[in-house]
This record gives sequence, C-alpha cells and structure tokens, in this order.
Amino acid sequence: MATENTLAIAVHGLAKRFGDLQAVIDLDFEVFTGELFGFLGPNGAGKTTTINMLTGLARPDAGTIHIEDIDCTRHPRAAQHLIGVVPDESNLYPELSGMDNLCFCAALYGMAKAQRQKRAQDLLELFDLDKAANRKFGGYSKGMKRKLTIAAGIIHGPKILFLDEPTTGIDVASSRQLRQLIDELHRQGTTIFLTTHYIEEAERLCDRVAFIKDGRIARIDTVDNLVQPIRNRHVMHITCLQGLTNVHDLFAKTFPEFHCTTPQRDLLRIESETPIHVGPVVRFFEDRAIEVLEARRIRPSLEDVFVEITGLEAGAMRKEKEKLPPS
Repeated sequence: MATENTLAIAVHGLAKRFGDLQAVIDLDFEVFTGELFGFLGPNGAGKTTTINMLTGLARPDAGTIHIEDIDCTRHPRAAQHLIGVVPDESNLYPELSGMDNLCFCAALYGMAKAQRQKRAQDLLELFDLDKAANRKFGGYSKGMKRKLTIAAGIIHGPKILFLDEPTTGIDVASSRQLRQLIDELHRQGTTIFLTTHYIEEAERLCDRVAFIKDGRIARIDTVDNLVQPIRNRHVMHITCLQGLTNVHDLFAKTFPEFHCTTPQRDLLRIESETPIHVGPVVRFFEDRAIEVLEARRIRPSLEDVFVEITGLEAGAMRKEKEKLPPS
C-alpha cells in the first residue's frame, strides 16, 4: 500500500507541444511509493504523452520529473532500472516465441542467462502462458498478447510499473485475470501508474485517481473522497422498447424534481436528491404505450464523478477506444 511520506514520482509544471497542438499543459502531481495511481481521460487528453515523458521516451518542453531521487528531466534514462513499461500497443516481436521474447527483454536489463530463463518461466506460469511458451507471439490471442506484454514489463522486477490501457480490447476472462495480477503486484508493494478507459476498473483498483482533459489535470483525489459527495444521490435507469426522444421533455416537465438525461435512445437516466418511486415513473410510460423493459436502481460511482468533472460520457469514451485498430 501507499507510503505517503516517500515519493515514487514527482511532476511539476510538465508541458509538451507537437506543432500547433499543446498536448500537455502545466501538469503537477505526485505518486506515493506503493500507490496504485489512476490517470483517466479520453483519447487525446494527454495520457500517453505523459507516460512517454515519465518513462524517457519523450522530452518535455517544460517542467521537471523526478523518479524517486533521480532528476529525469536532466537524465531521462537514468531511472530505467527502477521502472517497467507496458505500452498500449505491444512492443514485442511477433516472430519470436513467448519464452524468447521474455528472455530477450531480460537480457536488455543485464540479467544472466540462467536467471532470465528461470524468471521467464516463472512469469509464463504466473500468467498461464506456459503451454504457449514456444509458440510465436504473432499467433497469440489479444488476451495472451496483453499478458505477455505485461510479463515483459515486469521481467526485471521494477519498483514502479507504468500500465497504459492494459485491459482494452481483450476478453472478459483475460481482463479479470489481469486485474487480479495488477492487484497482486500492488499488494506486493509495486508502485503502479495506470491509464484506463474503464472507469469501473479504476474505481476497483486505484488508491487515487487524476482526471485529465485537454492536456490539463481537472481533479486529483482518492476514490473515496471523489465518490463521497454523491453517495446519497438516487439514480435509476429506465430502459424502454421504443426510443425516448419524443417524451424526454414531457417527462422532465411531469417530474421537475428529477434531473433526466438519455445516454442512449432507449435509456433514460434519472437522478434525484430524494428516493425515486418506480410506480409513477413506469405508469408515465405505460400511459403513453411505451413498454418499459427494465427499471433499475444504480449505485452512484466514480463514473458519475468523471462525467461531472470532464463533461464526457465514460461509455462513449470506452466505445471510442475500442474502435481503434487492434495492436
């Protein structure tokens, strides 16, 4: 768990421009030793650019970066022995086997042959990839590729791990296993810097999160502190067989005490400071011959906070990411 009196990462005034695009603007944040820190935002918000600067793959235009006691602004590669990086797109070799990829990565960190072979075998077993150890990486499924890419990122036992969208575009079972592995690394004391489009994933895993939008950090706090102000809010989702566009305004006039939105054409989201009684709501639709398929109470979550702070729908952000070409 996090040790608040020691810092793993300290960033002050960080900025980066690409031509006319100011990708990152005056970032200030700190990550405590042993913390799992979430960095959340849509495509183009500056997440990957920030990771690239933190890991020495890009030089900042302004600001300072310290990894533990190393000034990485002056010496961008000096902290490489402390960090592991799992990029959003795999950086492994498709023509090499899983075992050979891991051994090659271990060799880059100066590990002796016997040590790297044992470490690679241990990780293949940990990630349930030992049966595919001698298969070419290019033939792996998406989930297997993600798991081997993470294994490569921790082959040298880094103190700080950067995970860029580790579970995007993979199946549910692989995602669950990766979250368990990330949680276990955290429990073992690894400092983890995580970017993700899945807000529920960040809520489940992270100690603190930062919301970034248009290159600026909009908010940083613990998950508990962010969610606390909305815990007493009442939320209900009404799913109908027909579209709701034509009745949204009438519903809002009939129930002025509710705040209503339609995230999808057949879904009405109702928020209220007082309990929402399902009977009058359902009768409203039945009286207009609109069939209600489901009326479900929703527990307010970090996703609601994200929408309030950034003005972006988290569901739309996930779909946007998953439309990108696979790695």
